[in-house]
Amino acid sequence: MGDTHIPVIIDIEASGSGEGSYPIEIGLVMEDGAAHCYLVQPYSDWTLWDKETEKLHRLTRETVERFGMDGAYVARQLNKLLEGKTIYSESWDLDHAWLNCLFERAGIAQKFELQHLSIITSEEQLMAWDTVRDQVIEESGLKRHRASADARITQTTWQQTQSDGRSAVNI
Repeated sequence: MGDTHIPVIIDIEASGSGEGSYPIEIGLVMEDGAAHCYLVQPYSDWTLWDKETEKLHRLTRETVERFGMDGAYVARQLNKLLEGKTIYSESWDLDHAWLNCLFERAGIAQKFELQHLSIITSEEQLMAWDTVRDQVIEESGLKRHRASADARITQTTWQQTQSDGRSAVNI
């Protein structure tokens, strides 16, 4: 690969995984390692809530209703941080749908592009991915299924699987 560009990674936790689900937490890790995380207050017509999914991300509907930020505010913040950039996700299909859900409901045009991480990930990286990811999780102490932690784990794993041996940003 040889590309020294560190990708911006996004991860989204949602109310469920099927039709009618919506974003409740959006986490980003920027090129320089800076993390951003937003709890999204559900709109009144966002009603689906899957208790099994709640067990994974450990966020209750009450928590996101009480502490979440207005969806339009979150969409504007994402545009401010990411305008003109291409960002990457390990779960493009779900994250793409949830970003669309947020921006459409907020009535705001998305000003950045989301791509699947696989387009910038080599075969060599993929072969080492699971082992390195497990090591990153163990060494970092980060909890899985929270948006910014998962984005940090993904970005660090991507960096540590680079064949040129570049070291990762601090986790």
